[in-house]
Amino acid sequence: MATIRRFGVLSQLRSEASHYVIRYRNGRPRQSGRGLVFWFRPETASISELPMDDREMTLFVRGRSQDFQVVAVQGSIGWHVADPERLAARVDFSLDLRTGRLQGEPIERIEARIAGLANQTVLQFLGSAPVRALLDAGPEALRAQVQAALGTEPSLAEIGVAVVSVRLTNLAPSSELERALQTPTYEALQQKADEATFARRALAVEKERAIAENELATKTELARREALLIAEEAQNARNRAQARAEAEGIAAGAEAERIRAVEGARAEAERARVAIYRDVAPGTLVGLAAQALAGKLDTIEHVTVTPDLLATLLGEVRRSTGLPAR
Repeated sequence: MATIRRFGVLSQLRSEASHYVIRYRNGRPRQSGRGLVFWFRPETASISELPMDDREMTLFVRGRSQDFQVVAVQGSIGWHVADPERLAARVDFSLDLRTGRLQGEPIERIEARIAGLANQTVLQFLGSAPVRALLDAGPEALRAQVQAALGTEPSLAEIGVAVVSVRLTNLAPSSELERALQTPTYEALQQKADEATFARRALAVEKERAIAENELATKTELARREALLIAEEAQNARNRAQARAEAEGIAAGAEAERIRAVEGARAEAERARVAIYRDVAPGTLVGLAAQALAGKLDTIEHVTVTPDLLATLLGEVRRSTGLPAR
């Protein structure tokens, strides 16, 4: 926006370098350029100011596809003033010489023209194909077509405006149609997710089964080894018992042999002793017996000798000594 200062009957205009200023007098351009500073008389001057920087406008179009489905297109269009003299002659950019502001809304008029041309191109493109084909192609094909249409549009060149860029950020159906289109994909993805879940569960079950089989095999092997150990321990116990029995049998045989040897020696000694006494006279034997008995007794209180016993002893003594009987 230009800055205008009034000093009596004269005014001073100061413009920015991004704006093109044209000063008219008596309907003819007298001075023009970018970033001008000059004095003028408001009563006799008319001034236009045009922006020379790149401008960007919003594009939003809602149309129908070939199969009558609503599709929304959203993006932006960049444009700038290519010929300020021609544009000033076709569109009013006059300034209010008191405030320095534009008297009308020329920018809105230019953008409305560009939007109309872009909308026409977008609607024709949307109506030429079904919605599935439009969505599969994406916004790039439409962007190229809009760019080509606006770049070669003669009505824009006639007013000195050029479109420099077209950007489309979205090409989408209605929310209901979008959900309907997403459903098969969502179902397929969900099916794959379910299959993955089932496969993961099946793998987990298979691993659990393998673990259970491994544990069972381990337990079976341990039981088999325990049975072998028990059998070996039993065999060892039997071997120890048999060895102990054999040892005891050998010891018992040795003891029996020893007892037999001792008893045999005793019997032999007894037989020898008996053989000694066999030739001894009975009276002598009686005397020896009495002597042995006396050795066994600690105290003799009294001895009873009967006549029969005395007669017998005397008879034996006479027989053993050869004395004649009386």
